Amino acid sequence: MRPTTRILALTPQGAALARRLCNNLAGSQCWLPPVQAGDDPGVKTFHQLTQVFQEAFERRENLVCIMAAGIVVRSITPYLRGKDADPAVVVVDEGGQFAVSLLSGHLGGANDLAREVAQILGGTPVITTATDVQKLPALDSLAGARGWAIDNLAAVRLVSMALLSGNKVRLVDPEGYLADVLRENPGLFMGENDLDAALAGEGPGVYVGFRERAWPPGWLILRPKNLVAGMGCHKGTPAPEILSFIEETFRQERLSLASLKALATIEAKKEEPGLRQAAASLGVEFIWFTAEELQTVTVPHPSLQVARHLGVASVSEAAALKAGGVELILTKVKGANATLAVARVA
Repeated sequence: MRPTTRILALTPQGAALARRLCNNLAGSQCWLPPVQAGDDPGVKTFHQLTQVFQEAFERRENLVCIMAAGIVVRSITPYLRGKDADPAVVVVDEGGQFAVSLLSGHLGGANDLAREVAQILGGTPVITTATDVQKLPALDSLAGARGWAIDNLAAVRLVSMALLSGNKVRLVDPEGYLADVLRENPGLFMGENDLDAALAGEGPGVYVGFRERAWPPGWLILRPKNLVAGMGCHKGTPAPEILSFIEETFRQERLSLASLKALATIEAKKEEPGLRQAAASLGVEFIWFTAEELQTVTVPHPSLQVARHLGVASVSEAAALKAGGVELILTKVKGANATLAVARVA
């Protein structure tokens, strides 16, 4: 879901264009000086342009600015933090001829926003990011669109530079998440199956998955949300203990927490504060299943003790698989007061 887009203008002609855009661009707000807003209840007003910019950056709301690019550049400079944090900024001339992607073209979505604005106005989008100009895949933009995390954003530049220079880039993608990119861009990537062998090679590379390694600086690591942690715990186990158990297990097994999608458990544990708080701290969904639902799941390590207490032969392994897991990446691990299993989801 795209963030709110603030459409700003200063002059009468710019205000007319801003209103036109707001009527046609989903999720947009029209921001004008009081003299241009009049009595229009649908328009938000400002007295200081810099305040509108500051609020937009703090809330990471997109900006479409119908004014000179120089005004925008000088106004946003104090609020710039980085390509992974800045909102999309698009500048439009008062004639509506050009929509210039000024900031956060890929991760922030300014390139796509500029194209949409230009289409509404019948103008021309101005895109200056090199990969777009050369019609090469922008992996940071693709990751953002698909909801993937990026471990090392600095490597985007190295991978993009290699592609722009005509050099093939190593790609390890065991689940085939970039299969469409490979089909549409033949000859750009060298697909490899052995991650450790690929890491020993020269040049930048791309890895798509949940495994952890000592990554070379030139490797771009993309993290689809494709792991579910099934968990059981003793009553009253505190969140810090559960979190520490999860983090240490993932570290030992060389799994990335950035790929974690959800914590899953049995319905009898759905009100456990420790599990709920752990899921919230990790920023993942917390889900549960009834005993009857978990009884249908075949697991490698059923437990008679768990069956006596909860009526099912497994909680952690069964919950991980029931939550969409296609295979167990990690079978049941026992901690002092909790158990954990990890499944890969499709």
